[in-house]
Amino acid sequence: MEFVQRARAIAKREWSAYFHSPVAYVFIVIFLALAGFFTFSVGGFYEAGQADLRGFFFWHPWLYLILVPAVAMRLWAEERRQGTLELLFTTAVTPAQAIAGKMVAAWGFLALALALTFPVPLTAAWLGQPDWGVVAAGYLSSLLLAGAYLAVGMFTSALTRNQVVSFVLAVVLGLFLILAGFPPVTELLARWAPAWVVDGVAAFGFMPHVEAMQRGVLDLRDFLYFASATGFMLFLTQLVLANRTGR
Repeated sequence: MEFVQRARAIAKREWSAYFHSPVAYVFIVIFLALAGFFTFSVGGFYEAGQADLRGFFFWHPWLYLILVPAVAMRLWAEERRQGTLELLFTTAVTPAQAIAGKMVAAWGFLALALALTFPVPLTAAWLGQPDWGVVAAGYLSSLLLAGAYLAVGMFTSALTRNQVVSFVLAVVLGLFLILAGFPPVTELLARWAPAWVVDGVAAFGFMPHVEAMQRGVLDLRDFLYFASATGFMLFLTQLVLANRTGR
């Protein structure tokens, strides 16, 4: 109970910080503008003549690759730059509580940005009869993917006090996790690596799990993958913070 209360206090502080600066509004506007542009202009939503959102969800991993690290880069790097990280942990707050609070606030902010894309499914409903189960699964996969990217960004933010360095590291790690499951990468590895190496690299990739859920296939293994990937990155974040603060 004490853990929840302290994590909630951190989450409230972070949530308030988002909307007391223009960063949150700029992020939401850019995300919505890019999501709409890629869906309707690049993806040819109207030209496809189908009332589904595959073209909409297709771009989310690539949008998150850039935008989510931009949200996450300040979470710990800013605390270190301002010298408030040590001050935070001189109180009764533990690294695990601070990580949980920051994660909830940032993930909630990303969920808000995602929810504001509601005109896209409404447009699909106006044009035809989309499968709402598939739409819901697509939104769920997008939210889980955003959480995994966020955990990667929190880890890189804990590594450095420089937000730009944190951003670049998060983009590189995120790109690896996207490309690890792509056929061109696995086919290239298959030319010289044994099958177990290829399968191991492919298992780290986001895309097979995201694509399965976007088709409306809800498999427990996909949920376990995202939970494991997110939890592992948060665990690494806690190790880094504990090492830096002696907690």
